[in-house]
Amino acid sequence: MAVQEPVAQAAAQGGGPAVTPVPGWRERWARRWRRRPSRLFLATVVLPTALAAGYYGLLASDVYVVESRFVVRAPQGAPATGLGALLQGTGFGRAQDDTYAVHDYIRSRDAMRLLQPQVDLRAAYEDAGIDRLSRFPGWDRDRSDEALYLHHLRHLQIDYDSASSITTLTVRAYGADQARAVNEALLRLSEALLDRLNDRSRQDLIAVARREVQEAEAAAAAAAAALTDFRSRGQVMDVAGQSALQLQTVARLEEELRLAQAQRDQVQRLSPGNPQLATLQARIDALRADLTRENARLTGREGSLNAKSGQLARLTLAKELADKQLAARLAELDSARGEARRKHLYLERLVEPHRPDQAMEPRRLRAAFTVFVLGLLAWGVLGLALAAVREHAD
Repeated sequence: MAVQEPVAQAAAQGGGPAVTPVPGWRERWARRWRRRPSRLFLATVVLPTALAAGYYGLLASDVYVVESRFVVRAPQGAPATGLGALLQGTGFGRAQDDTYAVHDYIRSRDAMRLLQPQVDLRAAYEDAGIDRLSRFPGWDRDRSDEALYLHHLRHLQIDYDSASSITTLTVRAYGADQARAVNEALLRLSEALLDRLNDRSRQDLIAVARREVQEAEAAAAAAAAALTDFRSRGQVMDVAGQSALQLQTVARLEEELRLAQAQRDQVQRLSPGNPQLATLQARIDALRADLTRENARLTGREGSLNAKSGQLARLTLAKELADKQLAARLAELDSARGEARRKHLYLERLVEPHRPDQAMEPRRLRAAFTVFVLGLLAWGVLGLALAAVREHAD
């Protein structure tokens, strides 16, 4: 406007013809904003809706959805108390940690690697019948295993209900048979995983118990060998029995010595010069020597039965303790085997994967209508923003 006013004044003063004023930048912006709403509506509503309708109505491939439901359980024994046993009983407990392990395994690269020979995922995702936006590889033309793995994950969905511990496995594919085959194969791989976990747990648990049994058997055998060797070298089988026999021998010798002394005293009193006195004295001396020797064998310091009894008692006690330890380890081995059987994990299928007879996705009308609604929202927001800019410019 500041540029137009001097020109108009000069024309009026000079008396020349009137000059059409050149529109200023504000007028040009105003006229441009008046044409803007129609273009904005076409760009934000009409064009995206038309593209979405064309893609979902003509190009988008049918997607078949297969669901299966399962729960991971482990046998759970009844509690020891009578009331608890009455209320709970023997049944199956939920194995929540192992359920998460199964979920991670289904999404893992190992599962996809084992799944590849059963269901050719690469060929299935590269099928020429699939629309270009959904086909593998994408626009980047990346055909690597990592790109295939990421593409495969987009077709898997795992939903877990923590209240019931039920897992829903959803597989999406571009063929009904393929969707069912992938779901069934993933369930079989999950069952094989639980079988490997069961075997590993059972082997580890039993291996520890068996190792302890072997150690107890070695200790018991060593204790028995030491006792047998001592008995062989010391010629001692039973301390109590041998002590009783030894005491009987000592008592018999003492009785014979007493009788021999009495006989000698009687002969010496009646006939001091009797030649039998020398014989009786020799017998008395022999009995005394035998009695001294037997007493030494019974109560002497070295090699006596009394000295051997202490070591024999220690060896016998060691053998008894080793036998008890072996019996306890054998009982633990039996308990470990029962515990291994009790901790067996199960994947119980609640809903088997079925073969769909109709594609459930994409929901074409809903998708096009969603794009239309989002376009209206974008058109409204951008229109308000442009109106605010126009008002500020005016």
